[in-house]
Amino acid sequence: MAPQDKNTPPPLPEPLRVAVADAHTHLDMQEGTVDEALAKAASVGVTTVVQVGCDLAGSRWAAETAAAHDSVHATVALHPNEAPRIVLGDPDGWSRQGAREPGGDSALDEALAEIDRLAALPQVRGVGETGLDYFRTGPEGMAAQEASFRAHIEIAKRHDKALVIHDREAHDDVLRILREEGAPDRVVFHCYSGDAEMAKVCAAAGYFMSFAGNVTFKNAQHLRDALTVAPPELVLVETDAPFLTPAPYRGRANAPYLIPVTLRAMAEVTAMTEDAMATAVAANTARAFGY
Repeated sequence: MAPQDKNTPPPLPEPLRVAVADAHTHLDMQEGTVDEALAKAASVGVTTVVQVGCDLAGSRWAAETAAAHDSVHATVALHPNEAPRIVLGDPDGWSRQGAREPGGDSALDEALAEIDRLAALPQVRGVGETGLDYFRTGPEGMAAQEASFRAHIEIAKRHDKALVIHDREAHDDVLRILREEGAPDRVVFHCYSGDAEMAKVCAAAGYFMSFAGNVTFKNAQHLRDALTVAPPELVLVETDAPFLTPAPYRGRANAPYLIPVTLRAMAEVTAMTEDAMATAVAANTARAFGY
């Protein structure tokens, strides 16, 4: 088949010699069964995955899936783009739930109470992905996003769980709110998108920076620069699958088994050996998520 065929899954990469975790994936949005995805990942040395919730249904699913599989840990949250939909409605039905009526602040409070309940479960290792997204949500949705983010920070601290942050075009405000609220002990910037200067700020605060397949993209020099200044003990690797498939497979569906492609690129950028990078991210992910 032609390599440009978007429907062809990328081939299995050479297995890693040191087992690692995919620090952020969405198995519920990927083709095939959970068992198939986990087996394929394990065959190349990706033996653990963190399944991330983005809404109530997805968070419940993450908790159930983690309870059923030893190699899966869950995080639960309302995604930054989900909070405004709950409050203001979603007439276009852009999210997976279809069109929704406005529920107001009380609906957001109810949803957050359910996230709080799920966050107490032992297989739930993190609260996220939460944060701010100024790319997809307009000014009218910012108040709901910020209220939701602040609530998630409080939930993470109360349950002593990692806080997993989605930060899209909102770096300054995300860092400011973390300072204002007081960050939990463990903070993970998922799909790290800042530059080297922000990486220094995150490093000083002890925040983990999780790098995804976009670190391999031609136009992502700022991510490679950030990776070179991020301390090795604060770096994670993730897929964000089915999104952000690493080069040379960009545009095709991502999955946890492609972690070795991104990890090898990260090792090259930092002039670390593949095994040293794998050893570091494996230990860091376990420390970040407390497993």
